[in-house]
Amino acid sequence: MEIIKIENLSKSYSSLKRKNNVLALDNVSLSVERGKIFGLLGQNGAGKTTLVKILLGLTHPTEGRFSLFGDSTNNYKNKKRIGYLPENHRFPNFLTAYQVLYYLGLLSELNYDGLKRKIFEALELVGLKGVEKKKVKTFSKGMMQRLGIAQAIIHNPDLIFLDEPTDGIDPIGRKEIRDILVRLKNENKTIFLNSHILSEVELITDNVAILHQGKLIKQGSISDLTAIENEYRITTDSELDTFLSKSDFVNFQLKKLNGFTYVLSGTDEDGLNKFVDLLRLNGITIKELIKQKLSLEEIFISLIKDLDKVK
Repeated sequence: MEIIKIENLSKSYSSLKRKNNVLALDNVSLSVERGKIFGLLGQNGAGKTTLVKILLGLTHPTEGRFSLFGDSTNNYKNKKRIGYLPENHRFPNFLTAYQVLYYLGLLSELNYDGLKRKIFEALELVGLKGVEKKKVKTFSKGMMQRLGIAQAIIHNPDLIFLDEPTDGIDPIGRKEIRDILVRLKNENKTIFLNSHILSEVELITDNVAILHQGKLIKQGSISDLTAIENEYRITTDSELDTFLSKSDFVNFQLKKLNGFTYVLSGTDEDGLNKFVDLLRLNGITIKELIKQKLSLEEIFISLIKDLDKVK
């Protein structure tokens, strides 16, 4: 089921400094399935925050439409099913972690009698068990991010928007937050993630979309976006050099990386299977066969550079 569906969405702002309006989003269409972690990527000013604000009802699109939970109306009841962690969130320094969640829980109209239990459940989930009486002014950046996630999930939402949840956090803290997001996904929560830390996004997201200057330039699953077509890394138990001159291998491009590891390119899956059969016929054991891929960061940089060259 599509939790989020966006169709031809555009947003422009009037500007006193410019003659023309500023186009923040330009004809964006995408969808997010239930129980998935979706990553929205882009440089500063790409339109990511504008898109999230539209979905949250904080601003309105100029053109196009969207639906949440299959409902295209701005139904206030759907807001109760949404959690939100804004970037650079702040809580009053004089409040304790428990008090922050208590007041925000009341704002979410949680039942007073069950609120205490929900607070401790949320704190335990995000790794803040035992610090509920500490004031937030004593919290590290990582602890503040965890508390921010806790307030976003205190009311048990179905859809969670997270804006830069691992920004400014050390590697251990990022790993712990990734684990939290995976746990939420396993509970069939849908997570819409904004982040510029592409290595983090690649580790946990199911699908991503890349925005550039308000336009959607690429979207798909991580595996589809990062895979290099018709290129494989193969490791065997012996050298392949002596077989490269054989006529059977003429249609393959084989490049040695190191040791008994090679890159095979220029062939489709049928050709790959024939290549594997030939190796076996020659008594060569295949230890590893992996489809080559680029990192999400490499894909992102390449796309942006190519678009900038066109200008």
